[in-house]
Amino acid sequence: MITAAQMRAARALLGIDQRTLARLAGVSVPTIQRMEASTGHVRGIVDSLTKVVAAFDAAGVELIGDNAGSAGGGRGVRLKSEDAP
Repeated sequence: MITAAQMRAARALLGIDQRTLARLAGVSVPTIQRMEASTGHVRGIVDSLTKVVAAFDAAGVELIGDNAGSAGGGRGVRLKSEDAP
C-alpha cells in the first residue's frame, strides 16, 4: 500500500506536479488529487493505484513500506540507485 504522504514525497523527489504524474500513470488528474487527499493509505481503484506505483517505479522512485530496509523502520520514499535493475 502507498500513503498520500508517500505520493506527495515521491512527486517532490521527482520534481513533478499532479498533472505530470497523472500523464505518466495514465490516470486522470482528479484521480491523483483524490488519492493525495486520502488520510493514511491511499484509497482508490486497485488498477489506478497499480498504475501510479508503476509510474513511480519507472521514474526511479522506490516506495518503502513499514519496517522495510530502512534504518528508521517507517514508511518513506527514496530515489533508486542508478545501479538498481
